[in-house]
Amino acid sequence: MRVALALPFLLLACGPIPVDQAERICADRAHLAAAPRGTAEVGVGSGGHVIGGVGITVTSDYLMGRDPAAVYDTCVYQKSGQPPTRPLYSRSDWKG
Repeated sequence: MRVALALPFLLLACGPIPVDQAERICADRAHLAAAPRGTAEVGVGSGGHVIGGVGITVTSDYLMGRDPAAVYDTCVYQKSGQPPTRPLYSRSDWKG
C-alpha cells in the first residue's frame, strides 16, 4: 500500500525542472568541464594541533575535453526538456 502511495511522488521527481533552474545547475557542470575545482582547508584545533585537508573535483567532461558550451546545452535540455534561453558564453557569471 505504501509503495502505491509513494509511486506518484517518485514519478514527479523524475520529471523536467524549470529551464532557469536547469541553467543554474548546468552552469556549474560547465565550469567543471572547463577546469577542475580544488579546495584546501587549514585550521588549528584545540591544543594547537594543525588540521587540514585538500580536495579536487575532476569530471569526465573535463577529462574527455568536452566543450563546456556543449555540456551546458545538453545538460539543460536533459533536465528541462527545453533548450537554454541563452548561450553559456553570454551568461554574466561565465568566466571560462
